[in-house]
Amino acid sequence: MTERSTSDPEDEGRTCYICYNTDIQGQNGWLKPCRCSGSTKWVHNTCLQRWIDGQQLEDLSTKVRCPQCNTEFTIVYPSPGRLVYIMDMTDKVIYKMCPFLAGGIFIGSVYWMAVTYGAVTVMQVLGHKEGLNVMERADPLFLLFGLPAIPLTLICGKLVRWEDYVLRLWRKHSSRLPLINYLFKDECYRDTSMVEGRTDQTNPMSATRVMCGALILPTIATSVGKIAFSSVQSNFQRTLLGGVAFIIIKGFLKIYLRQQLYIQQLSRIVKDFNEDDVSPSSSVSPSMATSMASTATSDHQ
Repeated sequence: MTERSTSDPEDEGRTCYICYNTDIQGQNGWLKPCRCSGSTKWVHNTCLQRWIDGQQLEDLSTKVRCPQCNTEFTIVYPSPGRLVYIMDMTDKVIYKMCPFLAGGIFIGSVYWMAVTYGAVTVMQVLGHKEGLNVMERADPLFLLFGLPAIPLTLICGKLVRWEDYVLRLWRKHSSRLPLINYLFKDECYRDTSMVEGRTDQTNPMSATRVMCGALILPTIATSVGKIAFSSVQSNFQRTLLGGVAFIIIKGFLKIYLRQQLYIQQLSRIVKDFNEDDVSPSSSVSPSMATSMASTATSDHQ
């Protein structure tokens, strides 16, 4: 930047709009780099340089504009040498390529983790020796795509919430099945006046729970198969039976739990207010009462 000064009477008593110093305080190097006039017309060269440094922390080629009139400052740099230019361009290319490189490394790491998990799962399900033999005889291209597909398939399978479908059938047809009526006596649920307009408190799906449950399934299936189906000779069949048994038992226990919680929700009773039943610790503050009243009013509207 070049220093611009003037001796016009209207420019006497200049004030820097950054540091608020004046001519009387002995500051030199005045600039008027934009269309601003009045108290924001003049600025010290050193003050403006420091402000521009803050705007160009990451890239010296960043365009800088006046925050008041939005005029782009005319900034001129000395011509760099060839070596400095090449090094600067190389640094900028590396800076722009690093996010893509980091993303590629992350995706590659996840892929090879999936391949390793798939290989361990094959040996766990088929047995160590048989699993190694199967992978040695398989096409390498098939292994590169098949092994990482194993954890992906397990996670996608975990996302299928078949318990919700069975639970809806249970609630729809339970009154027609005498055995269910005998085992699960839910008279309050069969009262349609209590069920109408009520919603079930369903479990939200957690990404971490889905992933952990899906990836640990082969280990659980192997353990259940060894305990419950030890007479089966084939490792694959034993693990398959163990996995199916675990999924069915766990699913029906989950269905039973949700149904009982739903019945408990339908049996909920809201009592009339009684001053004698209110303890000092359970009293409601006026602000909370006002908030509850406004919420109820908005719900009715």
